[in-house]
Amino acid sequence: MVFDLIIENGLVIDGTGKAAYPAAVGITDEKISAIGDLCDSESQEKIDATGHVITPGFIDTHCHSDGALLIDGQHAEGVRQGITTEIIAPDGLTYAPLNGADYSMYRQYLSGLLGLPPEDLDMSSISSALENYHHKTAPNVAMFLGHGPVRIHSVGMEDVPLTGKTLEHAKSLMAESFEQGACGFSTGLSYYPNSFSDSNELVELCKVAAKHDKAFSIHTRNHNTNRAFCGGGVEEALEIGRRSGVKVHIEHYRTSANNAGQIESIMEPIEVAKKDGVDVTLELYPYPVGSGHPIAHFPSWFHEGGTTAALRRLEETETKAMLIRDLEDSDSSVLHEYSWTWISSEKNRHYEGMSFNDVAEERGTSIEQMICEVVLEEKFSCGVRGVPPQSARLWRQVEEDVMTLLDRPDYMVGSDAIPVGGLQHPRAWGTFPRIVGRLRRRHGYPLEQVIQRVTQNPARRFGLEGRGEIREGFQADICVFDPEMINDLSSFEDPMMHPIGIPHVLVNGKLVVQNSKCTGIMSGNGIKAV
Repeated sequence: MVFDLIIENGLVIDGTGKAAYPAAVGITDEKISAIGDLCDSESQEKIDATGHVITPGFIDTHCHSDGALLIDGQHAEGVRQGITTEIIAPDGLTYAPLNGADYSMYRQYLSGLLGLPPEDLDMSSISSALENYHHKTAPNVAMFLGHGPVRIHSVGMEDVPLTGKTLEHAKSLMAESFEQGACGFSTGLSYYPNSFSDSNELVELCKVAAKHDKAFSIHTRNHNTNRAFCGGGVEEALEIGRRSGVKVHIEHYRTSANNAGQIESIMEPIEVAKKDGVDVTLELYPYPVGSGHPIAHFPSWFHEGGTTAALRRLEETETKAMLIRDLEDSDSSVLHEYSWTWISSEKNRHYEGMSFNDVAEERGTSIEQMICEVVLEEKFSCGVRGVPPQSARLWRQVEEDVMTLLDRPDYMVGSDAIPVGGLQHPRAWGTFPRIVGRLRRRHGYPLEQVIQRVTQNPARRFGLEGRGEIREGFQADICVFDPEMINDLSSFEDPMMHPIGIPHVLVNGKLVVQNSKCTGIMSGNGIKAV
């Protein structure tokens, strides 16, 4: 037998948690066709993995690359980390399934998170959305069914509950989307229109997900908490699991600068729910602060009616004044801790990297008024990130907490990458090498265990059949890296830096990274989950 490619002289870490072992891996027609002693075998191409490990490609459970992949399918910031599959559409924020006018509206609304991909794409179904990525991107793409599109499809961007016919419409859409390959149902209850929902609506929708054996991935609520079981937060998510029977996946659940070291406290409700029979998994990323869109801090009434209506409110003097007062009364202290990561216009581009305080001072106005003005000027195409703590002790504690949590078998890794803008969050460029390399070595965790968390765990949770392991017959999604050299170089000061120590990455048997350079090959599949 002549293989297409043999990776030889390395140690195989197969993704199951078993100990590493020396073996060669033979690849034929996108799949792993042999594992073992292949010294006498022929192949069209060989990779010498001496001093390296051969692992399944990493699976990112939480990536806002929906738009970025449609703009630049090579996606170097992802594949250079060893990521071979990105699960997009977390937080309920995505484009499908939406018809033309609704896609156009929500594309602009989400542009601060997802960028501005082509407007003429077919996003009318999960099937058509996945086709937009199939063999047009370097990594594979799996996708959640997002709560946002489900609500827009049913009631638009309106603050009304899903009941009666609109609820039945939403349920029918969900069933159809799961049959087309959506890997789960996601919501983000800090975002709109998701936050217009109450807990009872989510229970009904999650019953559909449970019927199709799909997980419910949730960014927990901090808006409209009066509509929630248990006042929102993780308790609402777990209660939805109790009442619907759905598998619950808690997004980016970790400590931060505010509660570093308090692992027992944050895990207590998880353990109670598990004893009650709720099936719970979780994810994390290794940084103390996040990034996002400034309009996430705007009140519910601002978002009603969608993009055009919201921009009109920013143009109206009285309405803008009311919005500024609401911001001052609610999130004022939080807003002082942000800087701009992406500004779409040339006029304001120099704000990228500047703190809200500094931009407000330059414009001679308050932070709250400055945000309203910039969001209007950019028509939502602007993004922000948190300012990291100055305390090295806090940083170290958060990182220690990350590895302690990842020691649990119910955890996996989701970067929460937002790969748009001139000064992005480092998590888009360094999450996986930071955990697999720097933090794993510092804290002495077994490499085999860490690899299992970023490969087999997510593949099984989200129905990515034939992926997540080095096994004969599985897709050849493979990462070859030096376990002593793999490291992130991305920082808050200089975030858009590729890692080191990862020379080769294969997606469906094709080298998308070779000798630490992107090849330009677009071998990623639009994955239909089972």
